[in-house]
Amino acid sequence: MINMSEKVEWNEKKTSLGNAIIISAVMLVIGLIVGFNWDNIFGGFAPYLGLSKRQNSSINWSSLNEVYDKLTDSYNGEIDEDAVIEGAKKGLVSALGDTYTVYMGADEAEEFYDDLHGNVGSGIGVEMGLRDGYVRVLRTLPDNPARKAGILAGDIIYKVDGEEVYNLSTEEISKRVRGETGTEVTVTVVRDGKEKSFTMKREAINNVSAYVDYDGSTAIVTVTRFDNDTGLIVQQFAKEFTDKGIKKVILDLRGNGGGYVSAAQDLLSLWLDGNVVLKTKSKHYGDTESYASNGKAILKDMKTIVLVNGSTASASEIVAGALQDYGKATVVGETTYGKGVVQQLFDLSQGSVIKITTAEWLTPMDRSINLEGIKPDYEVGRSYEDINAMRDPQLQKAKEL
Repeated sequence: MINMSEKVEWNEKKTSLGNAIIISAVMLVIGLIVGFNWDNIFGGFAPYLGLSKRQNSSINWSSLNEVYDKLTDSYNGEIDEDAVIEGAKKGLVSALGDTYTVYMGADEAEEFYDDLHGNVGSGIGVEMGLRDGYVRVLRTLPDNPARKAGILAGDIIYKVDGEEVYNLSTEEISKRVRGETGTEVTVTVVRDGKEKSFTMKREAINNVSAYVDYDGSTAIVTVTRFDNDTGLIVQQFAKEFTDKGIKKVILDLRGNGGGYVSAAQDLLSLWLDGNVVLKTKSKHYGDTESYASNGKAILKDMKTIVLVNGSTASASEIVAGALQDYGKATVVGETTYGKGVVQQLFDLSQGSVIKITTAEWLTPMDRSINLEGIKPDYEVGRSYEDINAMRDPQLQKAKEL
């Protein structure tokens, strides 16, 4: 608190004219630099301030309002305003033409997160995907009804409970296969041009993101997706390898469509000690580098083979690419999918979510794999005939190396 009755002594500081001119010139230069680069500077800090990088941008929505006005004036039926707004949001996002940038309503978002974390409820334990124009079985999960019944990778999903579904999307077929625990479902597949039907009881799916099998002194680690706990699961396996006398690890990433980039970093930290694991280039967020953790590389000297195929994508390609770049692993199989872009999830109002492509990623040695994929060191195919006959020439080659 200042006592106003006390005498205040003012000390005058003198600045030379030369110094003033220099300071003014420096401030002018800084001002020009900031002005010309404001979009990049603001763009870099805006997300941390909770601000939009386009505070002053706007779109003229009058033509959209024009369409809506015509509908309300002339449409011979009821208009659900909420449905119209949801449709407009989906249309806005899909107009970008980017397969990976997607708007999801609340129900779709919940289902997406469940799938991402393997919370698929009760079903038969199959992973499906669109291949050659049909929804096919990509993988049957261990200790689940489909594998026990005899469904095989490569089977075309033709009917569910007698109703034809071959012309439906993967998501629609998955919904029909799932149901309450203990209820029966009959799945009819086409294999070698012939129909085969399997009746199974739905079970709670045991859908771990990674598991290990042993073949003598070789550990075969299969990673089905990159979930939050994937790195920790594989780390626990790795800690047992010395006691088991393991001399070689085969990391099977076939059919793995990706997941969290952070999970890929965790897994790579078992081989790479603090190294760069990927680089990203972004219009809005700048260029960044991501690193493996320090002090966790318990497999850095372990002979490693990575198995890949055309369904190995995204975070799986980050792992395969980094290990190949550093010479830590030999890659065997088929050229990978080629998803060299990164998406971020943004929560919106009312439980909706938007997944946006925010960056392109490169391997540590600056390789861009988008739309090209990662080429294996040893090209080895595996046909549906091989799969149905329980032959695995890719795994066999990995064991021979």
